[in-house]
Amino acid sequence: MRSQNADRQVDGWPTEDNPLIILHGDTREIIRRLPDSSVQCVVTSPPYWGVRDYKVSGQIGAEASLDEYLEALVDVFREVRRVLSPDGTFWLNIGNTYTSGGRKWRDEDDKNRGRAMSYRPPTPPGLKKKDLIGVAWLLALACQRDGWYLRNDIIWYKPNCQPESVKDRFTVAHEYLFLFSKSERYSFNQDAIRERTSNGNGLKNKRTVWSINTEPFAEAHFAVFPPALVRPCILAGSRAGDVVLDPFYGAGTVGTVAGELGRRCVGIELNSEYIKIARKRASAVQRALIPMG
Repeated sequence: MRSQNADRQVDGWPTEDNPLIILHGDTREIIRRLPDSSVQCVVTSPPYWGVRDYKVSGQIGAEASLDEYLEALVDVFREVRRVLSPDGTFWLNIGNTYTSGGRKWRDEDDKNRGRAMSYRPPTPPGLKKKDLIGVAWLLALACQRDGWYLRNDIIWYKPNCQPESVKDRFTVAHEYLFLFSKSERYSFNQDAIRERTSNGNGLKNKRTVWSINTEPFAEAHFAVFPPALVRPCILAGSRAGDVVLDPFYGAGTVGTVAGELGRRCVGIELNSEYIKIARKRASAVQRALIPMG
Protein backbone atom coordinates (compact mmCIF):
# COMPACT_ATOMS: atom_id res chain seq x y z
CA MET A 1 0.00 0.00 0.00
CA ARG A 2 1.25 3.50 -0.85
CA SER A 3 0.50 6.76 0.90
CA GLN A 4 0.59 10.24 -0.54
CA ASN A 5 4.35 9.94 -0.07
CA ALA A 6 5.77 7.65 -2.75
CA ASP A 7 8.65 6.53 -0.54
CA ARG A 8 6.32 4.97 2.03
CA GLN A 9 5.37 1.44 1.09
CA VAL A 10 4.68 -1.85 2.86
CA ASP A 11 4.07 -5.26 1.35
CA GLY A 12 0.38 -5.85 1.84
CA TRP A 13 -2.33 -4.20 3.88
CA PRO A 14 -5.16 -5.80 5.86
CA THR A 15 -8.34 -6.41 3.89
CA GLU A 16 -11.72 -7.94 4.66
CA ASP A 17 -10.47 -11.29 3.36
CA ASN A 18 -7.07 -11.01 5.02
CA PRO A 19 -7.67 -8.83 8.11
CA LEU A 20 -4.28 -9.38 9.79
CA ILE A 21 -0.86 -8.34 8.49
CA ILE A 22 2.24 -8.99 10.63
CA LEU A 23 5.38 -7.15 9.55
CA HIS A 24 8.67 -8.69 10.68
CA GLY A 25 11.49 -6.36 11.66
CA ASP A 26 12.52 -3.43 13.81
CA THR A 27 9.49 -1.22 14.38
CA ARG A 28 11.74 1.87 14.21
CA GLU A 29 12.38 1.07 10.55
CA ILE A 30 9.11 -0.50 9.45
CA ILE A 31 6.77 2.10 10.90
CA ARG A 32 8.40 4.76 8.72
CA ARG A 33 7.08 2.86 5.69
CA LEU A 34 3.45 2.93 6.83
CA PRO A 35 1.15 5.39 5.04
CA ASP A 36 0.10 8.67 6.63
CA SER A 37 -3.22 8.64 8.53
CA SER A 38 -3.74 4.96 7.66
CA VAL A 39 -4.85 3.50 11.03
CA GLN A 40 -7.66 4.48 13.37
CA CYS A 41 -6.45 3.10 16.69
CA VAL A 42 -3.10 2.08 18.17
CA VAL A 43 -2.84 -0.22 21.20
CA THR A 44 0.57 -1.34 22.40
CA SER A 45 2.85 -2.23 25.28
CA PRO A 46 6.53 -1.61 24.50
CA PRO A 47 9.38 -3.47 26.21
CA TYR A 48 10.05 -2.06 29.68
CA TRP A 49 13.48 -0.65 30.38
CA GLY A 50 15.94 -3.20 31.80
CA VAL A 51 13.22 -5.66 32.84
CA ARG A 52 13.27 -8.51 30.36
CA ASP A 53 15.65 -9.86 27.74
CA TYR A 54 13.79 -10.71 24.51
CA LYS A 55 16.94 -12.31 23.04
CA VAL A 56 16.99 -10.09 19.94
CA SER A 57 19.88 -7.85 18.91
CA GLY A 58 19.04 -4.15 18.98
CA GLN A 59 15.93 -4.60 21.12
CA ILE A 60 14.32 -1.56 22.70
CA GLY A 61 14.54 -1.82 26.49
CA ALA A 62 18.23 -2.72 26.61
CA GLU A 63 19.57 0.83 26.29
CA ALA A 64 22.48 1.86 28.50
CA SER A 65 20.60 4.89 29.83
CA LEU A 66 17.02 5.83 30.64
CA ASP A 67 17.22 8.88 28.37
CA GLU A 68 18.16 6.69 25.40
CA TYR A 69 15.19 4.40 26.13
CA LEU A 70 12.74 7.29 26.37
CA GLU A 71 14.12 8.90 23.24
CA ALA A 72 13.78 5.64 21.28
CA LEU A 73 10.13 5.26 22.24
CA VAL A 74 9.23 8.91 21.68
CA ASP A 75 10.71 8.59 18.17
CA VAL A 76 8.58 5.50 17.48
CA PHE A 77 5.45 7.13 18.85
CA ARG A 78 6.07 10.25 16.75
CA GLU A 79 5.76 7.99 13.71
CA VAL A 80 2.66 6.44 15.32
CA ARG A 81 1.14 9.92 15.40
CA ARG A 82 1.87 10.36 11.71
CA VAL A 83 0.19 7.09 10.68
CA LEU A 84 -2.78 7.66 12.98
CA SER A 85 -5.91 9.21 11.48
CA PRO A 86 -6.63 12.79 12.63
CA ASP A 87 -9.45 11.56 14.90
CA GLY A 88 -7.58 8.45 16.08
CA THR A 89 -6.46 7.37 19.55
CA PHE A 90 -3.29 5.81 20.96
CA TRP A 91 -3.42 3.53 24.02
CA LEU A 92 -0.08 2.91 25.76
CA ASN A 93 0.41 0.29 28.48
CA ILE A 94 3.58 0.77 30.55
CA GLY A 95 4.70 -0.08 34.06
CA ASN A 96 7.14 1.47 36.50
CA THR A 97 10.48 -0.01 37.55
CA TYR A 98 13.05 0.45 40.30
CA THR A 99 16.75 1.25 40.15
CA SER A 100 19.05 -1.75 40.06
CA GLY A 101 20.90 -0.94 43.27
CA GLY A 102 24.24 -1.42 41.56
CA ARG A 103 23.73 -5.01 40.34
CA LYS A 104 24.85 -5.64 36.75
CA TRP A 105 22.60 -8.61 36.04
CA ARG A 106 19.10 -9.89 36.78
CA ASP A 107 18.64 -13.41 38.12
CA GLU A 108 16.17 -15.83 36.60
CA ASP A 109 13.10 -16.55 38.71
CA ASP A 110 10.57 -19.36 38.62
CA LYS A 111 7.63 -17.21 37.50
CA ASN A 112 9.47 -15.17 34.88
CA ARG A 113 12.22 -17.11 33.13
CA GLY A 114 12.40 -14.34 30.54
CA ARG A 115 13.54 -11.90 33.21
CA ALA A 116 17.05 -13.38 33.42
CA MET A 117 19.47 -10.87 31.90
CA SER A 118 23.22 -10.59 31.53
CA TYR A 119 23.01 -6.87 32.24
CA ARG A 120 21.09 -4.30 34.22
CA PRO A 121 21.14 -0.63 33.27
CA PRO A 122 22.92 1.75 35.64
CA THR A 123 21.00 3.92 38.09
CA PRO A 124 19.90 7.07 36.23
CA PRO A 125 21.64 10.30 37.30
CA GLY A 126 19.95 11.96 40.27
CA LEU A 127 18.35 8.74 41.54
CA LYS A 128 19.45 6.49 44.37
CA LYS A 129 19.56 2.81 45.19
CA LYS A 130 16.00 1.43 45.61
CA ASP A 131 14.34 4.48 44.00
CA LEU A 132 11.12 4.05 42.05
CA ILE A 133 12.12 5.46 38.66
CA GLY A 134 8.67 6.48 37.46
CA VAL A 135 9.34 5.36 33.88
CA ALA A 136 5.64 5.24 33.03
CA TRP A 137 5.03 8.90 33.78
CA LEU A 138 8.37 10.01 32.35
CA LEU A 139 7.38 8.39 29.05
CA ALA A 140 3.83 9.77 29.12
CA LEU A 141 5.03 13.32 29.76
CA ALA A 142 7.73 13.00 27.09
CA CYS A 143 5.03 12.01 24.58
CA GLN A 144 2.90 14.96 25.71
CA ARG A 145 5.81 17.35 25.15
CA ASP A 146 6.32 15.82 21.71
CA GLY A 147 2.81 16.81 20.63
CA TRP A 148 0.38 14.17 21.88
CA TYR A 149 -2.78 15.09 23.75
CA LEU A 150 -2.62 13.17 27.05
CA ARG A 151 -6.27 12.44 27.86
CA ASN A 152 -6.35 9.81 30.63
CA ASP A 153 -4.13 7.88 32.97
CA ILE A 154 -5.86 4.55 33.59
CA ILE A 155 -4.82 2.28 36.44
CA TRP A 156 -4.70 -1.37 35.46
CA TYR A 157 -5.21 -3.06 38.83
CA LYS A 158 -4.13 -6.72 38.85
CA PRO A 159 -5.99 -8.65 41.60
CA ASN A 160 -3.80 -11.70 40.92
CA CYS A 161 -0.51 -9.81 40.77
CA GLN A 162 2.68 -11.71 41.48
CA PRO A 163 3.70 -11.69 45.14
CA GLU A 164 6.94 -9.96 46.08
CA SER A 165 9.31 -10.79 48.92
CA VAL A 166 10.04 -7.13 49.71
CA LYS A 167 9.83 -6.07 53.37
CA ASP A 168 10.08 -2.29 53.14
CA ARG A 169 7.45 -1.32 50.54
CA PHE A 170 4.10 -2.49 49.19
CA THR A 171 3.66 -5.18 46.55
CA VAL A 172 3.15 -3.57 43.15
CA ALA A 173 -0.30 -4.52 41.85
CA HIS A 174 -0.86 -2.07 39.01
CA GLU A 175 0.40 -0.71 35.72
CA TYR A 176 -0.64 2.31 33.68
CA LEU A 177 -2.65 2.59 30.49
CA PHE A 178 -2.37 6.07 28.98
CA LEU A 179 -4.91 7.36 26.47
CA PHE A 180 -3.48 9.81 23.92
CA SER A 181 -5.11 11.52 20.96
CA LYS A 182 -3.62 13.10 17.87
CA SER A 183 -6.09 16.00 17.84
CA GLU A 184 -8.16 17.99 20.29
CA ARG A 185 -11.31 16.31 18.98
CA TYR A 186 -11.26 12.61 18.23
CA SER A 187 -13.44 9.54 17.84
CA PHE A 188 -14.39 7.94 21.15
CA ASN A 189 -17.31 5.51 21.51
CA GLN A 190 -18.32 6.00 25.13
CA ASP A 191 -21.46 3.90 24.73
CA ALA A 192 -19.49 0.81 23.69
CA ILE A 193 -17.70 0.57 27.03
CA ARG A 194 -20.20 1.84 29.61
CA GLU A 195 -20.34 -0.05 32.90
CA ARG A 196 -23.25 -1.21 35.00
CA THR A 197 -24.17 0.97 37.96
CA SER A 198 -23.80 -0.56 41.41
CA ASN A 199 -27.51 -1.37 41.61
CA GLY A 200 -27.43 -2.93 38.15
CA ASN A 201 -30.30 -0.82 36.88
CA GLY A 202 -28.39 1.53 34.62
CA LEU A 203 -25.14 2.38 32.89
CA LYS A 204 -22.35 4.80 33.74
CA ASN A 205 -19.18 6.04 32.06
CA LYS A 206 -16.28 3.64 32.46
CA ARG A 207 -13.98 4.65 35.34
CA THR A 208 -10.20 5.02 35.25
CA VAL A 209 -9.40 2.02 37.48
CA TRP A 210 -9.76 -1.27 35.62
CA SER A 211 -9.61 -4.46 37.67
CA ILE A 212 -8.33 -7.13 35.28
CA ASN A 213 -6.48 -10.33 36.09
CA THR A 214 -3.27 -11.17 34.27
CA GLU A 215 -3.58 -14.30 32.16
CA PRO A 216 -0.82 -16.91 31.80
CA PHE A 217 0.16 -17.86 28.29
CA ALA A 218 2.03 -21.15 28.16
CA GLU A 219 3.74 -20.61 24.80
CA ALA A 220 5.51 -17.38 25.79
CA HIS A 221 7.97 -16.73 28.61
CA PHE A 222 7.06 -13.06 28.71
CA ALA A 223 4.14 -10.92 29.80
CA VAL A 224 1.24 -10.68 27.38
CA PHE A 225 -1.73 -8.35 27.27
CA PRO A 226 -4.86 -9.85 28.80
CA PRO A 227 -7.59 -9.53 26.13
CA ALA A 228 -9.84 -7.82 28.70
CA LEU A 229 -7.38 -4.90 28.83
CA VAL A 230 -7.27 -4.50 25.05
CA ARG A 231 -10.97 -4.90 24.32
CA PRO A 232 -12.21 -1.56 25.78
CA CYS A 233 -9.45 0.31 23.93
CA ILE A 234 -10.46 -1.09 20.56
CA LEU A 235 -14.19 -0.74 21.21
CA ALA A 236 -13.85 2.90 22.27
CA GLY A 237 -11.25 3.85 19.68
CA SER A 238 -12.46 2.21 16.47
CA ARG A 239 -15.39 0.99 14.42
CA ALA A 240 -15.96 -2.33 12.65
CA GLY A 241 -13.66 -2.54 9.63
CA ASP A 242 -11.15 0.02 10.95
CA VAL A 243 -7.43 -0.73 11.07
CA VAL A 244 -5.76 -1.17 14.47
CA LEU A 245 -1.97 -1.03 14.85
CA ASP A 246 0.35 -2.58 17.43
CA PRO A 247 3.98 -1.59 16.78
CA PHE A 248 5.24 -4.01 19.49
CA TYR A 249 3.10 -6.99 18.55
CA GLY A 250 4.57 -9.71 20.76
CA ALA A 251 2.27 -12.73 21.01
CA GLY A 252 -0.49 -10.93 19.12
CA THR A 253 -3.21 -10.20 21.66
CA VAL A 254 -4.15 -6.94 19.93
CA GLY A 255 -4.64 -8.72 16.61
CA THR A 256 -6.61 -11.51 18.25
CA VAL A 257 -9.02 -9.09 19.94
CA ALA A 258 -9.24 -6.91 16.82
CA GLY A 259 -10.27 -9.96 14.80
CA GLU A 260 -12.91 -10.96 17.33
CA LEU A 261 -14.38 -7.44 17.14
CA GLY A 262 -14.42 -7.23 13.34
CA ARG A 263 -11.45 -4.89 12.99
CA ARG A 264 -8.41 -5.25 10.76
CA CYS A 265 -4.93 -5.18 12.28
CA VAL A 266 -1.30 -4.42 11.47
CA GLY A 267 1.32 -5.79 13.84
CA ILE A 268 5.06 -5.12 13.83
CA GLU A 269 7.33 -7.57 15.63
CA LEU A 270 11.11 -8.03 15.78
CA ASN A 271 11.21 -11.60 17.14
CA SER A 272 10.33 -14.27 14.57
CA GLU A 273 9.45 -16.80 17.29
CA TYR A 274 6.79 -14.46 18.67
CA ILE A 275 5.35 -14.06 15.18
CA LYS A 276 4.87 -17.83 14.97
CA ILE A 277 2.96 -17.74 18.26
CA ALA A 278 0.88 -14.77 17.10
CA ARG A 279 -0.05 -16.42 13.80
CA LYS A 280 -1.13 -19.57 15.61
CA ARG A 281 -3.37 -17.57 17.95
CA ALA A 282 -4.86 -15.58 15.08
CA SER A 283 -5.62 -18.77 13.13
CA ALA A 284 -7.45 -20.23 16.12
CA VAL A 285 -9.60 -17.10 16.39
CA GLN A 286 -10.33 -17.08 12.66
CA ARG A 287 -11.45 -20.72 12.78
CA ALA A 288 -13.72 -19.96 15.71
CA LEU A 289 -15.33 -17.05 13.84
CA ILE A 290 -16.15 -19.06 10.71
CA PRO A 291 -19.76 -20.31 10.92
CA MET A 292 -20.13 -24.07 10.78
CA GLY A 293 -22.20 -25.33 7.84
